[in-house]
Amino acid sequence: MKVLVTGGTGYIGSHTVVDLLENNYEVVIVDNLSNSQKEVVEKIKKITNKTVKFYEIDLCCKDDLKKVFADEKIDAVIHFAGFKAVGESVEKPLKYYENNLISTINLLNTMNEFNVKKIIFSSSATVYGNPAKVPVYEDFPLSTTNPYGATKLIIENMLKDLYVSDNSFDITILRYFNPVGAHKSGLIGENPNGIPNNLMPYIVKVATGKLPFLNIFGNDYNTVDGTGVRDYIHVCDLSYGHVLALKNPKLGLKIYNLGTGKGTSVLELVNIFEKVNNVKINKKIVARRPGDVDINYASCDLARKELGFIAKYSIEDMCRDSYNFVKNN
Repeated sequence: MKVLVTGGTGYIGSHTVVDLLENNYEVVIVDNLSNSQKEVVEKIKKITNKTVKFYEIDLCCKDDLKKVFADEKIDAVIHFAGFKAVGESVEKPLKYYENNLISTINLLNTMNEFNVKKIIFSSSATVYGNPAKVPVYEDFPLSTTNPYGATKLIIENMLKDLYVSDNSFDITILRYFNPVGAHKSGLIGENPNGIPNNLMPYIVKVATGKLPFLNIFGNDYNTVDGTGVRDYIHVCDLSYGHVLALKNPKLGLKIYNLGTGKGTSVLELVNIFEKVNNVKINKKIVARRPGDVDINYASCDLARKELGFIAKYSIEDMCRDSYNFVKNN
């Protein structure tokens, strides 16, 4: 099977490409490198000792995308490509709606034109908004609190409508919780520019001296230590979930949560990071962020039952691998 991976040089995309290659899939990457680097392609080859085709194109340019489909006999698509910074999406909503929606519409139209009917979509737990209770199940009510999340939910609805119109499509929607960690080789991982939006890259930048301290947003939540509790999943567990989705014999429209099914507080994560990496993280408590909830973690029962998905990596692994990647890069 030949798989087209959009956004395949990005954080989750690159790890998924490695897993696909190691499971003997052929892979074609398309990425415009707006939030990644071309050298990731060479790192993927180094890890796997396998070749991967790379096209530097923007999905918003339909003619370039059609040329890829004409040149390659694509069997399935994994769609990661899209802008993903929550804060920026609030500041620049039209940028997010234009890029994330037009690129996906172009992709789906091109798939239709070339009779490619299998797609796995990279969605997010943001589509659950502020859930009323935990754990979060796939049939919970959906809502969003920012334009980034809104684009994910619109695309999910787009895919559902597409399936109603043509049930020959095989569509899997994967809702991620909080991906962290890096490949054990230390060659690929997450290292955003500037001040990160996510907790683990923020911790790592403090550990390496690039930022002076970690802001902890609130310590008066109704949790074990007053800090917010979230479901962190190792990126390599997450990437393997895509391989399992590709192998899934159950056809049709499927939606799965991918997480660990348990929560870890901010302070617990910081303490584990300090312990396994033998470093000190300077931190200070600041005001809560609007919209943050006390506890949020996934039920992964459906993914376990239908895909055989079980998260293998521990919080210790996530902390160790995240730090190892940044030290190596």
